[in-house]
Amino acid sequence: MIQHLFRFLILVLLVAPASAQDYTDSYPKNPGIDIQGYVFEITVNDENDIVQGRTTVDARYVAPGQSQLRLDLLGKTPERDGRGMDVHRVLHGEDELSLAYAEDALVIDLGMDVPAGQRVTVVVEYSGTPADGMDIGPNKYGDRTFFSDNWSSRVRGWLPVVDHPYDKATTEMVITHPAHYQSTSNGVLKESSNVGNGMRMTHWVNDVPTATWLYFIGVAEMAMEVVDTWNGIPVETWVYWQDRDKGFHDFAEPSKAVLAYYDDLIGPYVNKRLGNIVSNATPGGGMEAASIPAYSDKSVSGNREKRWQHVIIHEIAHQWFGNAVTEYHWNDVWLSEGFATYYTLLFREHHYGHDDFMAGLQQSRQSVLRFYADTDYDFALVRPYIEDLNNVSGGMMYQKGAWILHMLRRNLGEDAYHEGIRTYYAEFINKNAQTADLRRHLEEASGEDLEQFFAQWLFQGGVPTVAAQWDQDGSEVDITLQQTQETYDYALDVDVQLRFEDDSLSDIVTVSIPLGKKAVDMQIDVADQGPVVDVILDPNVRLLANFNVTQGN
Repeated sequence: MIQHLFRFLILVLLVAPASAQDYTDSYPKNPGIDIQGYVFEITVNDENDIVQGRTTVDARYVAPGQSQLRLDLLGKTPERDGRGMDVHRVLHGEDELSLAYAEDALVIDLGMDVPAGQRVTVVVEYSGTPADGMDIGPNKYGDRTFFSDNWSSRVRGWLPVVDHPYDKATTEMVITHPAHYQSTSNGVLKESSNVGNGMRMTHWVNDVPTATWLYFIGVAEMAMEVVDTWNGIPVETWVYWQDRDKGFHDFAEPSKAVLAYYDDLIGPYVNKRLGNIVSNATPGGGMEAASIPAYSDKSVSGNREKRWQHVIIHEIAHQWFGNAVTEYHWNDVWLSEGFATYYTLLFREHHYGHDDFMAGLQQSRQSVLRFYADTDYDFALVRPYIEDLNNVSGGMMYQKGAWILHMLRRNLGEDAYHEGIRTYYAEFINKNAQTADLRRHLEEASGEDLEQFFAQWLFQGGVPTVAAQWDQDGSEVDITLQQTQETYDYALDVDVQLRFEDDSLSDIVTVSIPLGKKAVDMQIDVADQGPVVDVILDPNVRLLANFNVTQGN
């Protein structure tokens, strides 16, 4: 802990905050090993909550000198009241390997140094009642269900994996369960068979490299509808059987339109299926599980409520940002949540109109301003160090992250912004990215130097407050613009507009407040336009800031 604190203090003092090397999280990453794929064989039953597991891990050894394989898996401890997993054995071919537990990690001794470039396959056999990551219990109708919710580092409660987004892998999920249930997972269905003794097996294959928090299992008595297809990709709805009519109605829209919009605006959809599913383990809103986003059962009303429509759009946007392009460190979670939030607004503008977009943008700005006024003025989106891997997000990753993208789009222009996002997506599709990667692509598309922009909006806390003091002297309006926040400095471009006595408006003038200069004076000639009754700051909603306007000295 002392070592981590020392590292945190050193990082805070660095003078180049936009550097990709300046931040990390606490996960013990090992880039010398690259997991290629997992095959998970999971058996559940109605007699107890014990999960029987058999996981095959295919690992490629990139760097020489490696003789172990570390996998995260929560074991049984007294604090967990009997919950957790017991590992029965680990196999490499016919050989049983020695292993040890250390801080909820399964450390497998391969008994040799693995040459660089060689692949190793091990099989982990285990069982237990999940301590985390899988919810087994009654849904709102009292029916037994099995649903996962792995956000953000909880899949280790029921699967042995490298439980961090930096190491993405393909998956297969082979689920055996009592035959009266339906089951689903990531990817596409390869097999569905009765296997005797009242049990059924379904085999799902996801050939897209995917981060572990996005792995999903759902076993319940459900109704499933193929709503439509888009580019040959089935669009499905999964709801509790009692909610069949209402749920099928609620989820029929707007998934197909969302897929088409993002595919055109950003780049290709990477999955071969999209299934929206109601999950007992998703109590609040939604979870962007790969190809099978999950939603609270509160989402079903039969009224196709706009609030839940927005959640559907958000979770589908994640299939591009967070899922296809994934943050390398948890410190960059805004690349997932900020993008999904802003691209929800962009679809709302496309589908419902500009007024809907502006309403969402204004609401988002108010959330940011309230947070920095009431909660934590010093909170930065990209923090130097994250210790708790289950406390990586928060509202600002969504709302302030979205606003940062909005300011970039408005400052760089539509064409340059969207070109930069498309090339960013194309380079990192099914890979991992960092904030510096986004900056590089936007700079290349626009020709702009964005170092200061990224430094002030992502790597420091706060939001600016811009005060305007104005007075009219005959045909001239004198305005002083001043940054009045107590801490942090910003380089700002502020749009200014005048309102006249007849309610007409002047042209918008953009005023730059350079870094380190708190106040700027300006004069606007208003000859023949009559008395000015108000000065409007940021009339087109382009800047994330508090605004205060006063008349007179």
